[in-house]
Amino acid sequence: MSDKIKKLKEQLLSSRKNGYDRVGPSALAEMEAYCAGYMAFLDSAKTERLCAAETIRLAEERGYRPYVRGMEVKAGDKLYVSNRGKSVMLAHIGRRTLAEGTQIAAAHIDSPRLDLKPNPLYEDSELAYFKTHYYGGIRKYQWVTIPLELRGVAALKNGTVVPVNIGAEPGDPRLVITDLLPHLGQEQAKKPLATAIPGETLNLLLGSRPIGDEEDTGRVKLAVMQLLHEKYGITEDDLTSAELEAVPAMNATDIGLDRSMIGAYGHDDRVCAYAALKALLDLTETPEKTALCVLADKEEIGSDGVTGMQSAAFDTFLEDLCAAQDVPLRVCREKSFCLSADVTAAYDPDYADVYEKRNAAFLNYGVGLCKYTGARGKSGASDADAETVAYIRRVFDEAGVVWQIAELGKVDAGGGGTVAAYMANRNITTLDAGVPVLSMHAPFETVGKLDCYETYLGMGAVYRSAFPG
Repeated sequence: MSDKIKKLKEQLLSSRKNGYDRVGPSALAEMEAYCAGYMAFLDSAKTERLCAAETIRLAEERGYRPYVRGMEVKAGDKLYVSNRGKSVMLAHIGRRTLAEGTQIAAAHIDSPRLDLKPNPLYEDSELAYFKTHYYGGIRKYQWVTIPLELRGVAALKNGTVVPVNIGAEPGDPRLVITDLLPHLGQEQAKKPLATAIPGETLNLLLGSRPIGDEEDTGRVKLAVMQLLHEKYGITEDDLTSAELEAVPAMNATDIGLDRSMIGAYGHDDRVCAYAALKALLDLTETPEKTALCVLADKEEIGSDGVTGMQSAAFDTFLEDLCAAQDVPLRVCREKSFCLSADVTAAYDPDYADVYEKRNAAFLNYGVGLCKYTGARGKSGASDADAETVAYIRRVFDEAGVVWQIAELGKVDAGGGGTVAAYMANRNITTLDAGVPVLSMHAPFETVGKLDCYETYLGMGAVYRSAFPG
């Protein structure tokens, strides 16, 4: 190749590079330290309630304090609001007035799981079970025969809220959903994956040891309820006002002989939530514009409800901050920028037929920008404009962030959504970006450490920037 052609290619053509060819040894050491913190966060935050609580703990350690309506708000203040213990909004007040907008990173902290039904406890053939109702887009066959733990709360009629933790501590028993043995599974094996495991068979096995006399009925169910009452002081009626979630009983771990990846439950979307949170907490100086981190609930089921991104909770918090500076909310919104921080699908060569390789996200190629998400004809997407994508390209390149741009699979293969559309509907300029994930929505997902770290760097660059809205 002639020097002229080589220079012309470098000048005019795009050249995506593996992130490991772009970062130095010192960055790799920082990456490992960051990922160790992220893995510890994952192990402490397997439900949205636990994630919100851990977020608040970390924020208070870094000087954040609860916002109280009507309090004075000035540059440098570090504030947070907990929305019903299931979502959190944090603000580092900037030097500029809110009339010039804010820099927002919004992620979600709920993940696909199995919730208990309102009347979950039953006995059949002298085995005790909890019935479940799956939450979010799961592939049901992936949830059988794996160890599960039960996390959440039971709210009693007197107002007491009892935390429940079964299976997370060393020495705890675990729960499981059984499956059919292959010797008797010929008919099951003929069914499509989507129907081979019916939702009504995702029942948690609780116990088999009866109490009482042989002629008594429901002895195993009663024995299980007695154990729950002894530990938590609850009765069967209290389960009707409980919020209990079955999640995988496994901690985050290194994946691969080179330890270049992390395997865990809940990467979607706590890998982006942690990056957004950690980048905010690590701001050592007062940002130019107010930096906001929004960690929302309910994204996996449409962002509805009082703790979802479609609720008025975020509007209320931002409006309160604006009122403290005598700024109209609408003025702040139209000058603001939001990075909708959610994961994207990483290219998997074992399932290449559902990806369009030229426009897929790859492991180790950095944070993935998504101009639009949605399904097929971009249904449900906010579809960022060209100027917004150019802004983030500039911000990331100036900060040395490794990034790529991608779609989530082939046009007709399906699609997905994020909170981006709900931020954009508020007249906030919004773009999707996040970590590429293998086995997304599975009980055990895989991400690249480099992508995790680069997403954190990207979040920090956004907070320190000033969108020219």
